[in-house]
Amino acid sequence: MHGNELLDVIFRWAHLIAGIMWVGNSMLFNWLDRNLEKKLRGQDLSRLSQGKIFMVHSGAFYDVEKKLLEPGEMPDTMHWFKWQNGITWLTGIALLVVVYYMNGAAFLVDPRVADIDPKVAIALSATALLTAWIVYDGMWRLWGESNPRKATIASIVLLFGSVFAFAQVFSGRGAYIQVGVLMGTLMTGNVWMCIVPSQRELIAATTSGRDQDPTLSIRAKQRSIHNNYMTFPLLFVMLSNHFGGATSHHLNWLILILVMIGGAGIRHFMNIRYRGEGKQLPTFAWLAPAIASAAIAVAGLMVVSRIEAKPRVRVDYEVKWARAQEIIGARCVRCHSAHPADDVYRSPPNNVMFDTPQQIETMAARIKVRAVDLETMPLNNQTQMTDVERAELDAWLRAGAPIK
Repeated sequence: MHGNELLDVIFRWAHLIAGIMWVGNSMLFNWLDRNLEKKLRGQDLSRLSQGKIFMVHSGAFYDVEKKLLEPGEMPDTMHWFKWQNGITWLTGIALLVVVYYMNGAAFLVDPRVADIDPKVAIALSATALLTAWIVYDGMWRLWGESNPRKATIASIVLLFGSVFAFAQVFSGRGAYIQVGVLMGTLMTGNVWMCIVPSQRELIAATTSGRDQDPTLSIRAKQRSIHNNYMTFPLLFVMLSNHFGGATSHHLNWLILILVMIGGAGIRHFMNIRYRGEGKQLPTFAWLAPAIASAAIAVAGLMVVSRIEAKPRVRVDYEVKWARAQEIIGARCVRCHSAHPADDVYRSPPNNVMFDTPQQIETMAARIKVRAVDLETMPLNNQTQMTDVERAELDAWLRAGAPIK
């Protein structure tokens, strides 16, 4: 296995495991907050209690209470939930470097989108992450308490604007991942710059007998809610490299925005399902809007993705097998061969090979999708397939892809 591929596997595996732990914790604690009961039959809660909840799992009952502590009342053992997020972000950044920054930024830059130097693309990518956190955090510290609606609208506008801007600079796949890393960076900043400091102050105030500054708690909870709503869109972005129909579409930015709206909408209606005190809304009252939000996400993938771009070149003459084989041999076999000549791929990607006519015939449908419709192959057009050659392949494929 090539060293780059080994790093990809290691970091991706760790990223997936840590991400599951982080997202799972986030959803569990948000669910707990919405189902805490303030009044329990036969029990008097303390003045600092914010509610209790009983759960059954793994063969026993759990009695969970959320509360503040009296000054000086600190337990010997305190469990923190921060490293799941930290490891998720660190492994995500490692993947960004290994997959998108190394190897000449091959997955980040697409000359058909913007013919920029790889070093410039990497600098733009890294700078955008830092700038996004500074702007986002500044807005919410400035307006978060006095005018949260204003801060929310500005945040959404800037996020959607970033989606559009990235799609004009980076490859489709790179633009989606850049959006995902940006959201992940904001979420991580929320954890380490707002939520964890609030928890540290809570512990310090309790230990020293002081009252905690309520502003920190309000801000921490506010940022926790932000992370909650970004979760579903971020999960889609993490899987987006499998959906070439979305990432490589000429309206890829619009597809992602629609999916983000749908994903956040589903999360919203799942949140309002719980009214507190262990009570829930009637099923139809939350499920119907959630399904409507899911329909928006489906529209983003299934409807907008079917809007075809006007072909740059179209040929009306007959293209025979010999010409199609010549194009594939010159532009595709460098990677898709039993013995690739490419410097990066030491084995054929996805085990797709075009060494024989039968192999080409078997993959004709995928050739049309990747080389003609989406134009994602050759990767970043490194073998310089021309628009005329794509049009000729299209004509050959439309004629039934004959190999004789």
